[in-house]
Formats: sequence, structure tokens, C-alpha cells
Amino acid sequence: MLIQQDHGRKLRFYVSGILFIIIALMVWKSTLLPSTVDAALQTLFTSNHASGFMTFIMKFISFIGSPKMTILWTLVIAFLLWGFKFKVPAVWSVVTLFGADVLGWIVKHIIQRARPSQHLASDDGYSFPSGHVLGTFIVAAIILLILVPLIQNRLKRNLTIALTLIFVILLAISRVYLYAHYPTDTIGAMLLAYTWVQVMEMAYVKYAPTLQHWNFTHNSRI
Repeated sequence: MLIQQDHGRKLRFYVSGILFIIIALMVWKSTLLPSTVDAALQTLFTSNHASGFMTFIMKFISFIGSPKMTILWTLVIAFLLWGFKFKVPAVWSVVTLFGADVLGWIVKHIIQRARPSQHLASDDGYSFPSGHVLGTFIVAAIILLILVPLIQNRLKRNLTIALTLIFVILLAISRVYLYAHYPTDTIGAMLLAYTWVQVMEMAYVKYAPTLQHWNFTHNSRI
């Protein structure tokens, strides 16, 4: 089975979930700590705005990791998985992204944090958590949990892991660089995504064997 039983998963769920709730509450109440962290990191990542080329690169990265594109990437991955008889992992991938997007939408409308005033991108809606980072993190998790174990070549496997992690980091930086989000929006998105992934991993371990016997996913490899 691609995702195995892991007794440390519940602990990771609680730790990441609690950290997310703490950050979300501090952002919601506009406390000093998030503002201080945001100011420091924004200064670090936005010092190169004079470079039009860098802005172009950041906008391109942001586009690749946009919510619409993460849906596309997930559907492509699910299609390929289904074609190779990994029907349950394909369904799991789509449900994981959909659930994360719904959670992100709910949290955005609870916190209702406005975006930075210097916004260089064309996004609208609330700022916390970052939908781009949330969706991209989920796609990265799908790649690392489902696709990477299927890669036999060690070099290709390690390269895939490295490139996936690097892109998530660059995407988070691009959202701050473009003033589309505060740094804590991206941190919160990663924590929310990681927490949700732990839930979906537990669901996979519990229900994947049963789903193998459903007509829709009959004889699926898991």
C-alpha cells in the first residue's frame, strides 16, 4: 500500500493543527507577533522589486501554482493514476485537493484578512490563508506520497522530491514578493495543508482496502 500505517501521524496532526489555530487566532485578532514577523519577512523578500525580470519570474511561478492550475495538475495526476489501475489513489488525490480548497475557503471567510495594499498581482478575495500555497502544498503531497514511491530509479526519485520541495518554497516566496499575501498567510496555508494531509493519510489507510471492492474502483492497486 502506498500510504502505510504510521503511529506518529496523529501527533503530527495535533502539532500542526494547534500551530495553525494559534497563528489563525493571532491573525484574526491582529496581534503584534504576526505583524512583526510579516514586516521582517516582507522586507527580506521584497527588496528586489526594481527588477522587472524578477517580477516576471515571480508572476510566472505564481501562475503555475494558482488554484486553477493546481486543480489541473491534480486532475492530470489522477488521470494517469487511473490509467495505471491506481484508481483509489486517483480518487484520494482529487478528494484531498477538493477538501483542502473547501477548508481554505471557509477559513478565509472566517478570518477575513485584507491583502497587502501594495499588491502587484491580480488576485482578489481574502488573504489568510494563501490559496496558492495551500493548493500547491497539496499537489506536492500527492506527488511525494503517491508518485514518488512508484519511481524505481533512486536518482530520479530524489530529484523529483527536491524539485517538488523547491517549487513549494519558491511559490510561497513569490506570493510574498508580489504582495499578494503576508508571510503568515503562506505559513498558515502550509500548516493547514499539512494538517489536512494527515487526516487524508489516516483515511487512506483505513478505507483504501475497502474501496478496492467497490464497483467504481474495483481491483484498484493501492
